[in-house]
Amino acid sequence: MKKTIITVVGKDGVGIIAKVCTYLADNDINIEDISQTIVSGFFNMMMITDMSKSKIPFADVSDELAKLGEEIGVVIKCQKEEIFDSMHRI
Repeated sequence: MKKTIITVVGKDGVGIIAKVCTYLADNDINIEDISQTIVSGFFNMMMITDMSKSKIPFADVSDELAKLGEEIGVVIKCQKEEIFDSMHRI
């Protein structure tokens, strides 16, 4: 399984979750877990996804989500699970 951590941060607005989830569904990327909060008008979402069925390489998904984020006014970052785990190991 190719797990990816996706974070979305920015000012809250209509359709953020819908646009990100539509992109993922259109590219056969399954959301395994999702958490989102809005604090004082700021949106924060973290997803754990499975990219094993996606035909698109990780680098392209990361670039396309970053571009989507710019279009909707948020910052979207993607990290492979093993990199995320290494960065957060104490």
